[in-house]
Amino acid sequence: MDKLEVIGGARLSGEARISGAKNAALPILAASLLAEKPVVLENVPSLNDVTTTVRLLRRIGLDIDFNGHSRIGVTPSKIERF
Repeated sequence: MDKLEVIGGARLSGEARISGAKNAALPILAASLLAEKPVVLENVPSLNDVTTTVRLLRRIGLDIDFNGHSRIGVTPSKIERF
């Protein structure tokens, strides 16, 4: 499709919030294991995969601030070394 043409009497306006991509959020969460400083992810989708990954990372010692919405803060300083 080269273009989308909207024909009508009223001009369109408004806002649409687009959620982030799970396929980007999950690898970034995994990569936060290697970070030396806190990592903040914004616009993260609220999906079971994200929640499960957060729970897994908490179990190995990451300090994660996540309330089930679109922002996740990760502090990797307390990782348990095996």
